[in-house]
Amino acid sequence: MFRETILVLTLFSICFLSSAAEKNNTFSALFAFGDSVLDTGNNNLLLTLLKGNYWPYGWNFDFKIPTGRFGNGRVFTDIVAEGLGVKRLVPAYRKTRRIKPDDLKTGVCFASGGSGIDDLTSRTLRVLSAGDQVKDFKDYLKKLKKVVKNKKKRKEIISNAVFLISEGNNDLGYFFAPAIVRLYSTDTYTSKMVGWTKVFLQDLYKLGARKFAVMGVMPVGCLPFHRLMFSGVFAWCNFFVNSVVENFNTKLKKGLQSYDVEDCFKGAKFVYVDMYGTLMDLITNPKAYGFSEGKRSCCCMPTSIIPCKDPDQYVFYDFAHPSQKAYEVISKPLIYQMRKGLA
Repeated sequence: MFRETILVLTLFSICFLSSAAEKNNTFSALFAFGDSVLDTGNNNLLLTLLKGNYWPYGWNFDFKIPTGRFGNGRVFTDIVAEGLGVKRLVPAYRKTRRIKPDDLKTGVCFASGGSGIDDLTSRTLRVLSAGDQVKDFKDYLKKLKKVVKNKKKRKEIISNAVFLISEGNNDLGYFFAPAIVRLYSTDTYTSKMVGWTKVFLQDLYKLGARKFAVMGVMPVGCLPFHRLMFSGVFAWCNFFVNSVVENFNTKLKKGLQSYDVEDCFKGAKFVYVDMYGTLMDLITNPKAYGFSEGKRSCCCMPTSIIPCKDPDQYVFYDFAHPSQKAYEVISKPLIYQMRKGLA
């Protein structure tokens, strides 16, 4: 049933999105916060091992240049921005010292690969926490003030922008890792994660954000790295990890639905972005979407030391990140839902 639904939405939205990408009268900009699913290069200058600015990353990007994006080409941030009619590429805020005025007006990326909604996750992996990203956004607002002198216009840019957020993948992906000790049960921890997410959204709301597209966690237990750790050559999904992910996603979705009527989010709109269901459908039915491999990665693992010849045949490019084509496939119905829920 789910596959039929996503196929119908995909076909229905193709014409709608292609025309919308040419002209956008709804959204002024796109701002991305969170982890490596959205990071377009903010980790490049950080003292962390989690970087995507070297080969074979960027294999299918413009001029085959690795930019810090964790994939073979554009990541979800770029694809959503184009689908919403904003722009084709979203620059990383920390990647360059000087961002073009037009990019300041139409949005930048604050996400950091390895980041989590739990500060412990970000500190352990030496990347930008959710709080660090809010600070960067405050700094961005100061720069925008120099480019857009009119206060009303600046407010309109922020209030009509889509705030795309991906948090939780690393928190749950590393929940059972010995390097990060958690003092909670899985049920308690997922509830705390939803609470931390709400605080993060409130911080952005106080700074003018009004349109939130909040992504659920991917099926972490089916990522190539977790398959390898859990079952080796058998490549089975870790269904226990996935059950924890689903527990969090259910709570997050209910939370977002309740925020619409809360006074602390007056005038705000929320859309839950189902990364779990859409990506799981590609994993379990790869051939239905033009892929030949839904379990193993194209590169960057012991099972794929030499990169594959055609990343478009793989749902996953590396140990944990979808390929550009996978993002493109799942984005169509999701962008349609964002437009419908945030317009």
